[in-house]
Amino acid sequence: MTLGFSVDTLLPKARGGGQLRMGLVKLEERDWLQPATDLTARAAGFADWPQGVQLTSEVDAPGRELASMLGVLGALPEAALAVHEDLCLLTQRPGEEVYRLIGAAVAWPSDWHPAEKIGLPLRALHAPIAGYEEQLASGVDRFMATLRPGPIYGRCNWFIAATGERRWLPDRPPQEAFAHVTPENAGETLFVRSERQTLRRLPQTGAILFTIGIYVEPLGNLSPANIAMLGRAVQTLVSGEGDRRGAPAYAESLIGFAERNAA
Repeated sequence: MTLGFSVDTLLPKARGGGQLRMGLVKLEERDWLQPATDLTARAAGFADWPQGVQLTSEVDAPGRELASMLGVLGALPEAALAVHEDLCLLTQRPGEEVYRLIGAAVAWPSDWHPAEKIGLPLRALHAPIAGYEEQLASGVDRFMATLRPGPIYGRCNWFIAATGERRWLPDRPPQEAFAHVTPENAGETLFVRSERQTLRRLPQTGAILFTIGIYVEPLGNLSPANIAMLGRAVQTLVSGEGDRRGAPAYAESLIGFAERNAA
């Protein structure tokens, strides 16, 4: 199975609401990263937001291993400049069973700040996600513990944003950010954001690499099937998750647009 490199091709593989799940698919090496990268956009993304690069002393060797895998001189920051995806590295510290974030090179975050997450274990990293501890944490821990070098796994998700910018750091309450959205204009004012995520273990250092490819499109640009799926999914988000995503502020407009689009 493969994962595409656009919102329209990713959404059919994403969770359509309901209980949280990892939803992993196994990827071939050729499908690991986006084949074409806008290097100018990557450089501008990091130049505009240098705090997106956060490094601990533990990340040097894994970062250099990753850069070498990608044919790049340097370490984690240089590797992230050469690919479309944002890059995060996680390892276990001696005497610990948990995986911690030891390095992040993130130009286009989805509502998170690497400086607030660096050094944290997985469960703390995901703490804001409603339902993670109850529904996903144990499964994710098992997956990380048993992941071997070689196999590559991918998954994708979706968010609704009030901006089409790749860097999404909401700075207003949802009721304010989505105040202008109506069922009539939702196709142009709601933006569907999908993260194409992959996981693999580096063979030499044993660190786990987590990549995040960002894709954004106006709701109205998507296929009718994907618009209909989002209209259904926004009604079935896990309790609490919808509030975190700001769903109460845009759900009525998205559902109304989906109904109009299907008519």
